[in-house]
Amino acid sequence: MSKVPIVIALSLSTTLFAQEKKIPRTDLPPAVEKTVAAHSQGATIKGFSTEKENGQTYYEAEMAVSGHTKDFLIDPAGTVVEVEEQVALDSVPSAVKDGLQAKAGKGKILKVESLTKHDKLVAYEAKVQTDGKKSEIQVGPDGKPLDHEE
Repeated sequence: MSKVPIVIALSLSTTLFAQEKKIPRTDLPPAVEKTVAAHSQGATIKGFSTEKENGQTYYEAEMAVSGHTKDFLIDPAGTVVEVEEQVALDSVPSAVKDGLQAKAGKGKILKVESLTKHDKLVAYEAKVQTDGKKSEIQVGPDGKPLDHEE
C-alpha cells in the first residue's frame, strides 16, 4: 500500500513516454498482432511498446508510412483506440495552424500530428522548441484550446 503514493507521484511527474516499455513483436497478443498486420501493409515498423493508462494495458505500434510517422494504440482485444499521424503544418486547416502557433508563442513548431480516438479526430498535437527546450502543445480539430489534454 505504501507504494501507491510513489507510483502516483511518478506517473504525474513523468511523461507518457517514460511509462512505455519496449517489447518485441513476438510479445504481442494474437488479437493485437492481427490488427498490426492489417494496419501495417506498406509501412515500415519502427517498434512496439506496452503502455499503462488508468490501469489498462495498451500496445503501441510505431510505423513509418509514405515518409511520415503513424502510431497505433491498440487494446488487448485488438481494437485500435488511438492513432497519432504526422501531418504537414501546411496541410492542416488555417484555424488549426493559427491555434498551434498562438500556443507555441515564440517557439518553433517542429512536428504536427493528428490525434484520432475511436475513429474521431479529437486534436492536433505539435512538438515545439522554445529556447532549446522541447514541449508538446495541443489544440482541438477547430484550432481552439482544449478543455483537457487528449
